[in-house]
Amino acid sequence: MELKRVVVTGLGALTPLGNTVSEYWNGLINGVSGAAPITRFDATKFKTQFACEVKGYDAEKYFDRKEARKMDLFSQFAMVVADEAVTDANLVEGNYDPDRVGVIWGSGIGGLRTFQEECVNFANGDGTPRFNPFFIPKMIADISAGHISIKYGFRGPNFVTVSACASATNAILDSYNYIRLGMADVIVTGGSEAAVTEAGIGGFNALKALSERNDSPETASRPFDADRDGFVLGEGAGALILEEYEHAKARGAKIYAEIIGGGMSADAYHITAPHPEGLGALNVMKNVLRDAGIQPEDVDYINVHGTSTPLGDVSEVKAIQTVFGEHAYKLNISSTKSMTGHLLGAAGAIEAIASILAIKNNVVPPTINHFTDDEAFDPKLNFTFNKAQEREVNVALSNTFGFGGHNTSVLFRQFKD
Repeated sequence: MELKRVVVTGLGALTPLGNTVSEYWNGLINGVSGAAPITRFDATKFKTQFACEVKGYDAEKYFDRKEARKMDLFSQFAMVVADEAVTDANLVEGNYDPDRVGVIWGSGIGGLRTFQEECVNFANGDGTPRFNPFFIPKMIADISAGHISIKYGFRGPNFVTVSACASATNAILDSYNYIRLGMADVIVTGGSEAAVTEAGIGGFNALKALSERNDSPETASRPFDADRDGFVLGEGAGALILEEYEHAKARGAKIYAEIIGGGMSADAYHITAPHPEGLGALNVMKNVLRDAGIQPEDVDYINVHGTSTPLGDVSEVKAIQTVFGEHAYKLNISSTKSMTGHLLGAAGAIEAIASILAIKNNVVPPTINHFTDDEAFDPKLNFTFNKAQEREVNVALSNTFGFGGHNTSVLFRQFKD
């Protein structure tokens, strides 16, 4: 069968760098760090006392108090960015069939704050089981897609993907496939996460996954630097409106970019560590290029997973050099996690947005906080260190990898009619 073309017609972002798409992009190209001491709880007894929190978020700006109390923060974030994206795409009653509009979302953890609070309240009680009636609906990861569909009356495919830090990209790829197979006209997709909690910080500390650079939070996320010591936990959300091209054209929608391929693979190696030779990353990039029907030489920019961990950064770069060969030296590579921190299940959404805006603006956002070269990396590779670079970006690749060995990649191309 002939597959349909899929384009991006709307964007929404709520990130540690800004609470709209434009604020987020300005933070990226100016090399702003979103890391700072934690404000959501007293972190003084934790090994890591900082994170990349969303700044200045006020739920009452978006929801009435009663409504907000029924939603965990990760669902609130999802609703906020979905609204920005729907408005940006000019999806209004009468220019779409609600039975053909879906919501496919991603979250790696879901309502962690809600789960933590309910368990603490029970443990501190007298043993009588008293739980909030909204405990389960607030906690479950799929509820964000439900909330979005209920608000707008979207009755198409509706579910949430859970694949750790690859969740949002898996959601984007599922949306892409549903549309190109003709099963939907429009899908609201992306991801949200709100794991900056005692359990979130404590759990990742126990894994020894987080940076402990408490004396300098703003420089703690330093992908590819010799002195990197772990990732910085982030929070927030990103939304994309994916749309079948003819449908978008018929309603006069603006088009940011075209999505041209998706790839998936598994490391099949370890629950948290990447394959040392980057085998899963290598396979997922081969798969996405094959799916898109393009050559490695066609790619201009890779927004890498690049978490700032000692092992992960090395394995991903090994895979890039294997897949792209000599062309690897002509690519721009950057890790926007150096600025946003790691949004876990939402990472793929905001990084897809960064890739799309790199194409739109012909600017590659930087990898900030590079101080010391690491001998593990070829110095001839262009990691876009410390400052954004202007260049023509026709094709951008976004990588996301998750605990459990889940790997996903998505390719975006400059739109041409």
